[in-house]
Amino acid sequence: MISLTFAISIAPIVANAQLTIDMAKITCEQYLAMPSSQSDKFSAWMSGWFSYQNDRPFVDLALHQRNIASVKAWCQYHPAESVMYGLQKAVGTN
Repeated sequence: MISLTFAISIAPIVANAQLTIDMAKITCEQYLAMPSSQSDKFSAWMSGWFSYQNDRPFVDLALHQRNIASVKAWCQYHPAESVMYGLQKAVGTN
């Protein structure tokens, strides 16, 4: 009984194991193949990273949607390139 109680108490810890993903290695092909829920999260992360890199401390949701569309359009023609490279090419820096 004590073993069962211990096993049940540590189960949530095991379930919340961390996963590390090198975002710079995600290709356009992988990005375009993501289900929309995963793509939305990845796009939000991408947008935050790009804003940080370009010293933009604001969120413009319309710009965010246009940038996603630009990156996805660029990725259609460059499936082997990284999404981070595509972001720089499709959106550029200000």
